Order: sequence, then structure tokens, then C-alpha cells
Amino acid sequence: MTDRVDVRKTYKLFVGGAFPRSESGRTYQALDSKGCFVANMARASRKDARDAVVAARKAFAGWSARTPYNRGQILYRVAEMIEGRREQFVSEVAAGEGLSRSRATTAVDVAIDRWVWYAGWADKLAQVTGSANAVSGPYFNFSLPEPTGVVAVLAPQRSSLLGLVSVLAPAIVSGNTVVAVSSHARPVPSVTLSEVLATSDLPAGVVNVLTGDAAEVGPWLASHQDVNAIDLVGADEPELALALEVAAAGNLKRVLRHTGNVDWMRDPGISRMTAYLETKSVWHPIGI
Repeated sequence: MTDRVDVRKTYKLFVGGAFPRSESGRTYQALDSKGCFVANMARASRKDARDAVVAARKAFAGWSARTPYNRGQILYRVAEMIEGRREQFVSEVAAGEGLSRSRATTAVDVAIDRWVWYAGWADKLAQVTGSANAVSGPYFNFSLPEPTGVVAVLAPQRSSLLGLVSVLAPAIVSGNTVVAVSSHARPVPSVTLSEVLATSDLPAGVVNVLTGDAAEVGPWLASHQDVNAIDLVGADEPELALALEVAAAGNLKRVLRHTGNVDWMRDPGISRMTAYLETKSVWHPIGI
């Protein structure tokens, strides 16, 4: 039997349901926790970020118009597919984050459970955040949650899968679309997750994943006029977070900013889901 050719994997961006290389042709080396070479990753450029925002905006109308129940079904299917590639994720998380096999397994299992948890919230969020309001007059008055729009996410730098899942799922469950910049030092699980999303029932453009440096791509997303909200959890440097918050003020983006380290193993609550919701109040005359 002859020796097989070593088929090495090509790691690309995930934009609009496709896997393009960076428009600039740039790459950077991803290393494991021991400093050993893992892969050459695409380094996203300004045009890549712009293309991702265009794809997210295009997908927003269709995704937000789907019934909450259908969005929950689609997110649950994603969890099923992550479960199917569980061992691959465990290996990638262990290598990238320097965790033992058992700790990496725990992190992946929590990530899968969390995705299922958010999927279950899809058709319950409106009941929790909406209301029927008592008004003085012959009217029905309802307050209903609506998605904000396109959300830019700087993914956590240290938690390559669990952290990413914990910021992606709450944004899309309510009908938003996302442009995410993965962990710069630990990008491999984000590309594998992109492959899961691409082969699931999630419509193209709902989630777009860019690999590269958040300090480079972040300012373009923060100042982009078609981005409605930005999550700065992956902006570890206070100076960078402040600069991005200032840039986001250009079109009054909603900004989610964190201080200190986030324990992604803890119960997430619903704050990340409600952070990307608008409230619409509807007045309807009684009897019509």
C-alpha cells in the first residue's frame, strides 16, 4: 500500500454562506497553546468586513420574518450538528486553549447545551419581554420585541468555542444577523463552527465569521453605518474598547461593553438576548 498524500485543510472566511479567501490575500499563522504551527488563517481586510455586513443586511429581512418557532428549530438543528462533530471540537479546543482532554470536553458539552438552551428561548422571548399595556381609552396597546438588525461581535479571545457560541446564539435567536470576528489566537474552532452553520438549515448571511485581528477589523465595523449594534467582549485592551465605543457613536449603535473577565461556564441569563431587541408599541382601536 502506497503512502497517502497529506491533505491539509484550508481555513477561510465565512461570508454569505460561502468560504472565500481574504480579498487582500493575507494570512497569519495560528499556533497551538505550545507555540506550534497549526494553520495559516485568512486575515480579514476592510473589504471582507464590508462584504460581511452586506451579506448580513441582505439576510436580515428573511431571518427576522421567520416565526420564532422556526428559528428555534433551525438553532436546534445546529446544536445537533455540533454534537455530531463533538470529538473534533474537543481536540481543537484542547490544542488551542491548552486544556486537558476532560476540561475541553466539558467546555464543548457546555457549548452544545448552551446552543440548545438559546434555541428553546426562540418562541418564549416575546412572552417574557413583551406585554399588553393598560391604557386610558378604547384601545388595545401591545409592546412587542423586534430585532435590532445587524450586530457586529468581537468574539472572546480566550474561550474559542464556548465564548463564541455564548455571543452568537443570543444575537440570532431573536432575528438579528451577525458579523463575528473570531479569536485571533485561537481561530480554528470558529472555522469549524462556520462549517457546521454552512451545512445546517441556517440561511446564508445570518452568521458571518471573519478571522483576523479585532484591533484591525473592529474599527471598520464600529464605524460602519449599516451596523446597528456591536459587542466589544473580545476587545481586551481598554484603549481599543474605548476607541470602538467612540466610533460606534457615529450612527448611535447599541454598544455592549464588558469589564473584567467573563466566566463563560456560568448560567448566561437572558441579558444578551434582550440587549439586541427594540420594543415596538402598537395601538389598535377596540372593535375594528
